[in-house]
Amino acid sequence: MPGDDGEDSGVRVGGDGYGGVRLTAQRARRRRTNLRSLVISGSLSGVVLIGSGVAWVTSNYAAGQIQAVDAGTSEAESTGAMNILLVGVDKRDNLTRRQQNQLHLGRDVGQRTDTMMVMHLSEDHRRVTVVSLPRDTWTTIPGKGEHKINSAYQFGGAKLAVKTVEQVTGLSINHYVEVNVLGFIDVVESLGGVTVCTPVPIDDPKTKLDLQPGTYTLDGVNALAYARTRATARSDLDRIDRQQQVISALLGKALSGGTLANPVRLKGFLDSTFKTLTVDAALQKNLLGMVNQFKDVSTDDVSFATVPLADVNYHAPTGESAVLWDKDAARDLFKRIDADQPLVKPSAKASASPTGSPTASASAASASTAPSATASPTALTIPPARISVKVLNGTLITGLGATTKARLVEAGFMVPSPPGDTARRDFTTTVVRYPPGREDSARTVAAAIPGAELREQPDVTGIEVVVGQKNHDVKKVTVAAPEGSATPATPTPQATPSARTATQNICKK
Repeated sequence: MPGDDGEDSGVRVGGDGYGGVRLTAQRARRRRTNLRSLVISGSLSGVVLIGSGVAWVTSNYAAGQIQAVDAGTSEAESTGAMNILLVGVDKRDNLTRRQQNQLHLGRDVGQRTDTMMVMHLSEDHRRVTVVSLPRDTWTTIPGKGEHKINSAYQFGGAKLAVKTVEQVTGLSINHYVEVNVLGFIDVVESLGGVTVCTPVPIDDPKTKLDLQPGTYTLDGVNALAYARTRATARSDLDRIDRQQQVISALLGKALSGGTLANPVRLKGFLDSTFKTLTVDAALQKNLLGMVNQFKDVSTDDVSFATVPLADVNYHAPTGESAVLWDKDAARDLFKRIDADQPLVKPSAKASASPTGSPTASASAASASTAPSATASPTALTIPPARISVKVLNGTLITGLGATTKARLVEAGFMVPSPPGDTARRDFTTTVVRYPPGREDSARTVAAAIPGAELREQPDVTGIEVVVGQKNHDVKKVTVAAPEGSATPATPTPQATPSARTATQNICKK
């Protein structure tokens, strides 16, 4: 139907003469906004990994692809703040013998909860907070007694899963999104793979995943194995970190021009997403209203956290290994979410700095630049295990870069690439360089290298440690809980409910 301006108000198929999709010029900007918002929603639900997306041509198309379930949710209107339970379900019934062998999944049938997350959309529609609930959480399942939280779905499906999460978090769950995680393989393939970085070696004989510390671009099968493996020291807790990293990487890639501007890749991404989803009935009927909530969200506005834990080696009365929440810290975390408070403080906008040639940038990185700020005394918020660092030797001392890398790895940082050298080799003091928006991570690195200078530098893409002749010793650092959160009597690395944005999670090559 023609619009008021006489132009076509819809989408023309084949209008470019090659069977492609063409938008009229006046409508293109509006369509790009809709595309962006649906891709965000389609990427967020994750390792679970996909979510409440909506077709960019018509909501009926998406509704026809997505199944509905009675989840017992409050089914709030698609406006204002809301909480969504994201459940990843491992369903193998429809797999062929060949697919089971390819994925190293065995012959089991049925469904089991693989991942549980609570996603909170803020009242102003500009922030998304995702909290991972460890599947080994020992809690009370209504009507069933004490069990691991992932048993709720097995006992009573979506309804009991929602009821259990509401009871343990104190939050009202407005919507429910269930994803068959095995469909995640097609989602990754539709985006051309996903880039991840591991700070520790992974050798999982069950999935045949074998990775040394470093950065990798994985296909769908290996990305699924990476997101699901528990073959590292912290088992399910490490797995949660990897899942959050993968979701962030998918979100970043889905929002890139290579996806939004490529009709074939975009259609493949949406189709593969829709096929994996089951949602509550209200959400299925109002997908357009839901997706509109995400139109202004970027990877900087999506934050991830994990429920703080008091005991990661709890032995349940049944003999099972489980984890116990730090009740006070967890209560505080969910109170903050219920009050619509951000877990990650917005980064201060980078001040304008003069641009220049590559030579000028190199000079700015040297010791001859203007004085730079030293590490802030503000409490650290980003733990080392979530920070990827590049090491550059700024001296003529052979092996200093490799030694510093080894010490940073021992202190818990990710250093995926081999150390390199700076163009100038006359650095006296070690410098921690960081791009705008990464100050929180850089402060943790600088705190681990006493005496190091902290320097914001627009021409770098990640955190860099330029090793100087002095101040290159490395020590382990402790990251404090976010402001207003409770501190456990006996702190552990897992008990700190630190949060991290999707942008910070994305690995840099």
